[in-house]
Amino acid sequence: MLNNKVTKAVRLAIAFGAVSATAFAANAEQGEDKIEKIEVTGSAIKRTDLEGALPIDVIDASDIAKSGVTSVPDLIANLPAMQGFTAAGESVGGGGGGIQTASLRNLGAEYTLVLVNGRRMASSDSGSSIDINSIPLSAIKRVEILKDGASALYGSDAIAGVVNFILKDDVQATTVSARYDQPSDTSSSNFSITTGFGDLDSDGFNVMVSYSRDEQDNLRSVDRDFAKTGFVEFEHAGQNLVAIAGSSNAIPGNAYVKYYQRDDAGEFVLDDNGNRKTTTYSLNPYKEVNGSCHTTSAPSGNACQFDYTSTLEIQPESTRDNLFLQAIAAINDDMEAYVTASASKFEMITRIAPYPTGGFSLDENSQFVQDNVITHLPDAVKADMVEGGVSARWRVLPGGNRTDEWTATTSHIVAGLRGEFNEWSYDFAITSSGAEREQVRLTGYPLEKEFMELVTSGQINIFDAPENLSDEQNQMVANTMFNGLWDTTDTDLLAIEGKTSGAIAELDAGTVYLGVGFDYRQSSYSLTNGAGQNAEIVLFESAGTEFDLERDSYGAFAEVIVPVLENLEVTGSLRYDEIGEITDSKRTGNQTVNESADDTTYKISLSYRPTDELLLRASYGTGFKAATMRQIAAPRLEFGVTSSPYDCPAGLAPEKAQYCHQDKLQYDVYREGEKDLQPETSKQYTFGFVWAGDTGTSFGIDYWNIKMENEVRRLTQNQIFGDPVTYDELFTTKVDRGTGDTVLAIIQPARNVGESRTSGIDWHVDFTTNFSFGELKSSLMGTYLIEDESLRVGTTDTWDTSLGKVGTDEEVAFRNIINFNNTLTHGDFTHSLNLKARSGYTDASADVSFYVAQADDWDSAVDGSVIQKHVPVYMTFDYRLAYAWGDNANIAFGIKNLFDKEPPFTLNAAAGHQVGYDPRYADPYGRTFYLQADYTF
Repeated sequence: MLNNKVTKAVRLAIAFGAVSATAFAANAEQGEDKIEKIEVTGSAIKRTDLEGALPIDVIDASDIAKSGVTSVPDLIANLPAMQGFTAAGESVGGGGGGIQTASLRNLGAEYTLVLVNGRRMASSDSGSSIDINSIPLSAIKRVEILKDGASALYGSDAIAGVVNFILKDDVQATTVSARYDQPSDTSSSNFSITTGFGDLDSDGFNVMVSYSRDEQDNLRSVDRDFAKTGFVEFEHAGQNLVAIAGSSNAIPGNAYVKYYQRDDAGEFVLDDNGNRKTTTYSLNPYKEVNGSCHTTSAPSGNACQFDYTSTLEIQPESTRDNLFLQAIAAINDDMEAYVTASASKFEMITRIAPYPTGGFSLDENSQFVQDNVITHLPDAVKADMVEGGVSARWRVLPGGNRTDEWTATTSHIVAGLRGEFNEWSYDFAITSSGAEREQVRLTGYPLEKEFMELVTSGQINIFDAPENLSDEQNQMVANTMFNGLWDTTDTDLLAIEGKTSGAIAELDAGTVYLGVGFDYRQSSYSLTNGAGQNAEIVLFESAGTEFDLERDSYGAFAEVIVPVLENLEVTGSLRYDEIGEITDSKRTGNQTVNESADDTTYKISLSYRPTDELLLRASYGTGFKAATMRQIAAPRLEFGVTSSPYDCPAGLAPEKAQYCHQDKLQYDVYREGEKDLQPETSKQYTFGFVWAGDTGTSFGIDYWNIKMENEVRRLTQNQIFGDPVTYDELFTTKVDRGTGDTVLAIIQPARNVGESRTSGIDWHVDFTTNFSFGELKSSLMGTYLIEDESLRVGTTDTWDTSLGKVGTDEEVAFRNIINFNNTLTHGDFTHSLNLKARSGYTDASADVSFYVAQADDWDSAVDGSVIQKHVPVYMTFDYRLAYAWGDNANIAFGIKNLFDKEPPFTLNAAAGHQVGYDPRYADPYGRTFYLQADYTF
């Protein structure tokens, strides 16, 4: 029975959730008394016969090695339960900002709590999500994934679940590891060294140090056929079509001329105030001279659209340095002190398309404009031109790609005391953690004064082909590029926490245990502009508003384990949280932004073992989560432009519609916080079973259901432009610094959604097959989404879903994600063959991100709203061969994406600037060979 098999120390660990029940299979029978000596054993993601009421997966260091991953983000991306996280490719123009995150249940990073040794780290944003680049893969002992929310130990904002990285301890040897990966056209390398000294049992102390460095080269769009262009040819319903994702900021440039409108009778058209109405005539002078757009562009009426995708790097280059130290010292037989410290530096360089100037005014009386623009105008336009009404849009290709260096530096230190007193265990610690992220613009951003003087002087013909510009002219443009710090974000966390537990009663079925604890956290998040941003010296860019946000929170919890019967155990937990008000020290006047919020949450779970082989389990709980500091308190900030061009939305109020662009163009975007956001709450339950035999065979199924109210979301660009009547207040105006015109823009504020519902099934089958020559261990596991939907912001009866399709949120919730891992061991050799598969889905309508035309006539438009393709299943295989060379050395050769499977074609272009595939859901590297060697001494 569970009560008889698990020692007192183990039971206390389970009560706290410090380690999972799966960790105790190897040691339960031995009656180990020290929690620190219990380790997870096994291969792949598996469960054992001592699994508890909560669904916890454990991945140990050997499982990580067999998977072939090289970083924590890669490891997270491989897990079937993970959906909705931030991938590296999203930093290519998609707002990723150089960070990568974890997300369970497709709820998003803010609902998945990531811990290191059971402690929080400073977030990468203003909430609880952290940049998992800062966690060293080489120092990980195991990873525990709690796929149930609202943990009474870690905080009830963990609505989707908890990912706990347990780092190595009691290391007394030195291990050096090196690896080199080689896909086509790029490469990566990894190096780590881990060492330690001191034996906890004999010496009373242990010190472990680990250092690792990872380097990843960039990958250009032109190096992959599926990503090399934004002009993508495809077949649909027997037609050969082309989907064009281009930009009016083209090279050769486009010209725009304002003129007064006339009616059919030749009279001027007047507005309500009696003023003459204007409209705009667009043209591409290069096309006028040569009869067609340049080879880098596609036709768009009289103008041209530039193929910006061809200039991208679809995966950024990066370097990662991690240093980790852990020291443990016994003070006496019942108490030990510990310190955990880590420092990391992650640098990512992104290169997106050259700078789009937007519209800027030209002097219609200059000889340059007369020769290149006016001469190509129809007589009616020439006759009614508005004075000062000539402008242009250009792609600053001679200035190079917009190149940003994102540097994230983190530090984390935990110091504490733990032990036992009168048979009660305790653990008290203080955590200080900080993260700084700098964005440095290296090149590709024009200095407004110098650049405008150059292009308006006529020294550079912006309407000529790029190959016709001389080296001297290219250098003149390059000399006007900005280089310097753009902004810095700082996050800091100070936490004080403690917990204690022990036996409080004896029942016929066993001992009742109680655990109680508290935590206090002080969090801050600040955004500071660089000098160049504050001086507004980059072309037509305005300085953002700086802010410095801070809030405190505290919580207290109690948890009790009651053995009702020898084979039936009930666990109950109760937690109170208070989330303090947010203050902004850079605000004038009242610096308090909102009011504090508090709530009490609870969970009850049970495990029932009718036989030694079968475990039935269930849980029900509630959750509470305050919105992030930025969601509540961030001032209105520019957030680039829409990812796709839009027509003026039909139904938009006339007083706003007058500021629409005349052509289908991108619009400016703002984001801001909302001080009246209400806390999010959740109700969730799980139930399932695990059967484990004596021959290494086991299988299990867990159903889970999460219902959230007041979920915080932002409306997507498509939702806003698709319903301008409902979202009228989200349309605003701004003054275009290039032309002085008032133009339309949109706001994407945070809003409370009325309700969201998510449910699914996690399942696994593990089995072992013995042969005369070796042993084969196989694990088949997956997540099946049943429901994933939410009420649309601002409505009470319109439900949106992205389940099995590109939803209105421009994302996909995959119905099925499946992994099939196989490891064959014979002698000193280990073979691993792993399958990863994602189900197919219904693509976005072609007109959302593209202009669609006949492939043989790009001027012949096709109605893209009726084109909606199906994205097929994406399946890849990874192979690894490892050889144990004696007791101290290992060498491995592997092939990732064994059959060189390309990402599936998609017409959705919402994740970043990549076109033709979605970087959030597929690997652009293709077949990758790697060699790894490890030596321990």
